Amino acid sequence: MRQLRAGWRLTRVILHLLTGAWRIKFVFPRLSEAGRYAQVQAWAQTMLARLAIKLIVDGAPPKAGPVLLAANHISWLDIVVIHAARHCRFISKSDVKHWPLVGTLATGAGTLYIERESRRDAMRVVHHMAERLQAGEVLAVFPEGTTGDGTQVLPFHANLLQAAIAAGAPVQPVALLFKDAQGRQSFAPCYIGDDTLLGSLWRTLCSDGIQAVVRFGEAQAAAGRDRRALAAALRCEIIALRQG
Repeated sequence: MRQLRAGWRLTRVILHLLTGAWRIKFVFPRLSEAGRYAQVQAWAQTMLARLAIKLIVDGAPPKAGPVLLAANHISWLDIVVIHAARHCRFISKSDVKHWPLVGTLATGAGTLYIERESRRDAMRVVHHMAERLQAGEVLAVFPEGTTGDGTQVLPFHANLLQAAIAAGAPVQPVALLFKDAQGRQSFAPCYIGDDTLLGSLWRTLCSDGIQAVVRFGEAQAAAGRDRRALAAALRCEIIALRQG
């Protein structure tokens, strides 16, 4: 029964992915930017429902920009979860743009892409991020730079936080957790080490009662701190949010 239920969920997930790609191609061109962002958030909320995941939001998502969200990173699901709580522009590695279907969805959601191995491209993205923040947008980054198993928060890379400092925009810490029906940590959505995307997806589809918890902390101004000091403070705050 569990595998039959997972298969049914998978069918609905695939249909929802295809519907999202269709809307990006044929509906998004006729919408305002605000209209597109509202559609992305609604699509993400429906995707979580298709996966039988309950969204729990603690704290106050930003009502408007400029603000940079900084979150810990556990799973391929993190972007969907944050979009469901509050639409934002994510910064993602450039090869995602070329992934079948996923690249279409990511680009339609407003993702900014970065060549992680290129310092010059990192500077380009920081400047672009600063421009978007100065225009009043909400951006999001995963300063760990990779996924962890959710039991701890990895050290933060500070480079992209420079955009918030340059733009004079606050940074808001966001803590992500996945729990099972008993309130314990769920490892089903994890995507680390030898995990494959399909394997992680199937584990998630086979699990019941998963809760995706998003905890928004208080936005912080740099207040004279450099990006490394700001990164360290944000990491400590996210650790505290996860424990709270």
